[in-house]
Amino acid sequence: MTPLRGLPKTLAANMDESLTVPTATSVRTVPAKLMIDNRIVINNHMARTRGGKVSFTHLIGWALIQALKAFPSQNVYYAEIDGKPSVVAPAHINLGIAIDLPKPDGTRALMVPSIKQAESLTFNEYLLAYEDLVKRARGNKLTAADFQGTTISLTNPGGIGTVHSVPRLMKGQGCIVGAGALEYPAEFQGSSEKTLVELGIGKTITLTSTYDHRVIQGAGSGEFLKVVHELLIGQRGFYEGIFAALRIPYAPIHWAGDINVDIAERVDKTARVQELINSFRVRGHLMADIDPLEYVQRTHPDLEIESHGLTFWDLDREFVTGGFGGKRTMKLRDILGVLRDSYCRTIGIEYMHIQDPAQRKWFQDNVEVKYQKPGHDEQMRILDKLNQAEAFETFLQTKYVGQKRFSLEGGESLIPLLDEILQGAAGAGLDGAAIGMAHRGRLNVLTNIAGKTYGQVFREFEGSVAIGSKSGSGDVKYHLGTEGTFVSDSGDELPVYLAANPSHLETVDGVLEGIV
Repeated sequence: MTPLRGLPKTLAANMDESLTVPTATSVRTVPAKLMIDNRIVINNHMARTRGGKVSFTHLIGWALIQALKAFPSQNVYYAEIDGKPSVVAPAHINLGIAIDLPKPDGTRALMVPSIKQAESLTFNEYLLAYEDLVKRARGNKLTAADFQGTTISLTNPGGIGTVHSVPRLMKGQGCIVGAGALEYPAEFQGSSEKTLVELGIGKTITLTSTYDHRVIQGAGSGEFLKVVHELLIGQRGFYEGIFAALRIPYAPIHWAGDINVDIAERVDKTARVQELINSFRVRGHLMADIDPLEYVQRTHPDLEIESHGLTFWDLDREFVTGGFGGKRTMKLRDILGVLRDSYCRTIGIEYMHIQDPAQRKWFQDNVEVKYQKPGHDEQMRILDKLNQAEAFETFLQTKYVGQKRFSLEGGESLIPLLDEILQGAAGAGLDGAAIGMAHRGRLNVLTNIAGKTYGQVFREFEGSVAIGSKSGSGDVKYHLGTEGTFVSDSGDELPVYLAANPSHLETVDGVLEGIV
């Protein structure tokens, strides 16, 4: 016999006390495909930007909070006040999160701390609060206050494969929601992936609402789960709100019924995919996230799959691509991934007006590739070039206050961009590079790209001209050009000529072409 001590003893006492609560349970099965697909979009965006991930439990918990705001009758509990049975409606939603913690001896412990005043949080604040609870639970740093005042709880037995459960309800709570496993319906679990995709069979998740029958009725519990169901399939602007909170610059995937076609019409869907690819080539730049100052959730009718007779049920189906992305066939999900990486991220590309098919093909071959994160060495070089650009502008601003210089501030990424272009040119053995540019940022390019020394620039700020200079003293420093040598990481050298751009010159392009 092993006496229970500490947390297990407290848990046993709570279980005994829970037997005094008369409960009933509502069960609802929710299609999970839309939640799965939007989570993929969210996590792909987060991987490219801020890092981190959003879990299914994050999304379900957020749906519970939004449903409780619309259906507050579920956020109540039973109590006897002055000897009289009463319904207590808490002022806030304190969402308990069941955290399963494995112990060194192989046993497991269950803790249910709560996110306080969850109804007042934004999605980002909710994520931070959720992850903070999990981190402190795993580090054994939770306090008694973290467990107090819970009004409703979310438990996730589906994490270990349980389809659904009927959890016990603690005294002081009116409801606990259980989320089961994400699985295909049992009758289809023996089917191949191809069959499931062709039939439009998606995974489902079973939600249970176990409630105190003294203060919550079955009809109310059922309506509550219905609202959660509606949210998880994208109604009431659920995913739009999450995308906006995470500043994802395009619209979420929307729920739609599958469009069934027979074998004879399969070619028609392939043609629709080709139309979609062409639409991104022509209009994709309109959805590019190129405004650093203002967040806008961009969309365009020509770039919506629904406009081409496709739905999110087609995302895992394969289509003939005609060589798009270097492959003969691809899943629609992968096609959209390449199209968005190519045309709708932080660079807009517009080239379909070019008349020469060979030139258009060159753009497609080089642009339509799946995003690959730069390696560590490349990231460090980019950071180094950004630091050079930033340090140069900061020094000029501090040392030569009030002098006109056409700063590159806010556009420092030009320096690593030119560096990458010239790295490739030097490695390819080109004879040289000639650059024409406006006044803005010219001093930075002269020093950090074209090889002009800092000393030369500083002397020009101080009014002197280097001996032997061909520039003379008849023009200002941000109009001048230079000739220098660019040295790549591998030691390859490339002659660089930056053309002068005097005030009376309307555009340097024609002059540069004449020089070349």
